[in-house]
Amino acid sequence: MSKYTKQDIIRIVEEEDVEFIRLQFTDMFGTLKNVAVTRSQLEKALNNQCMFDGSSIEGFVRIEESDMYLYPDLDTFVIFPWRPQQGKVARIICDIYRPDRTPFEGDPRYILKKTIAEAAKMGYQLNVGPECEFFLFHTDENGGPTTVSHERAGFFDLGPVDLGENARRDMVLTLEDMGFEIESSHHEAAPAQHRIDFRYDEALATADNIMTFKLAVKTIAKRFGLFASFMPKPKYGINGSGMHLNISIAEHGRNIFEDADDKLGLSQEAYYFIGGMMRHMRGMTAVTNPLVNSYKRLVPGFEAPLHITWSASHRRPLIRIPQARGEDTRIELRCPDPAANPYLALAACLSAGLDGIQNKILPPEPVSVSVMDMSRQEREALKIEALPATLGEAVEALKQDELLCQVLGDHISQKYAEAKRAEWRDYCRQVTDWEIDNYLYKI
Repeated sequence: MSKYTKQDIIRIVEEEDVEFIRLQFTDMFGTLKNVAVTRSQLEKALNNQCMFDGSSIEGFVRIEESDMYLYPDLDTFVIFPWRPQQGKVARIICDIYRPDRTPFEGDPRYILKKTIAEAAKMGYQLNVGPECEFFLFHTDENGGPTTVSHERAGFFDLGPVDLGENARRDMVLTLEDMGFEIESSHHEAAPAQHRIDFRYDEALATADNIMTFKLAVKTIAKRFGLFASFMPKPKYGINGSGMHLNISIAEHGRNIFEDADDKLGLSQEAYYFIGGMMRHMRGMTAVTNPLVNSYKRLVPGFEAPLHITWSASHRRPLIRIPQARGEDTRIELRCPDPAANPYLALAACLSAGLDGIQNKILPPEPVSVSVMDMSRQEREALKIEALPATLGEAVEALKQDELLCQVLGDHISQKYAEAKRAEWRDYCRQVTDWEIDNYLYKI
């Protein structure tokens, strides 16, 4: 059931003295974009009559087919709490349509909506709760970002050791003003690293919330003279930032992953879902871990997973089953990072899991010890695969996964792979400080 009608939004804009409305959308790489209109143009926008130049957005369309329409999703209307109280600013998240009024196949939100519709045909609703981590760094004299912090706090520390405590507090209050239900917030493992968890929701709402979350966190950080970074591994030698995804499936409002009679408390559908995700995991990684830098986080010694395993008894496999049962039974996927486009990442996770359910793909036996404590021979005997070690390897795995390419569609799967291959090639041609430090004086 819709939360708002067009007339509701027009009325609220008048009553709350909203002057600007941002029509937001997300590009293929997970970057938030917007076209702002004034209150006088609101009705036109709500009637799906606002256009923008799609050729200006990387990975969208060629210049000869550039005109695109923005279709506002009325239920995403919210007023920004951080803007002036006179002449307020609101936003509405939009879907992208072609001039012939058909959905644009390069719109990541459309990709997720298509996947959700396929799940709905099976009677399923995907629910997801993300664990969003980020760093708070100082800015330079020009207000630009740095990787500098004077903080030395660690897990669950508090002020005055946690120098970002006040900024994180304001982030939580701002998010609550925007309708988020914040479950917890705390300092993370690395100096200047933080985490804020908000309540799970159905997949599309969660993807929208992740985009809103990142915008709000960056905005509030700036007010404190800080820069909020969602880069997966901004500094060598410390933990990187992840975005673990806690996933469950509901049917007629009931969590179908729970089975009290099973030794692990998991249903057959839960096992199949795990099996599907594990089968497609190497290809999914190009979407859940989309940057060259993402693979600097997936290395030994920093808690992030390196191998395709699952467990209900220890905390560091790729797929973990948290101890909560009943309606809280869920699967935690631990490799995604906050650079991922949430629409594409959730579409990939859902389609892989549904493939497992439809084709009854059972996972291998759970692993009860750390894979890193195993020898190579032990891993080979258990047929334990490694996650891709580089972006280049991940993109090639994606291109070989027919299901994921079908889910992403020809437009995104081709353009995404082209862009990521180019990103990897460009990185491989760079000469880094590490190379200069280690080779220049020797050779």
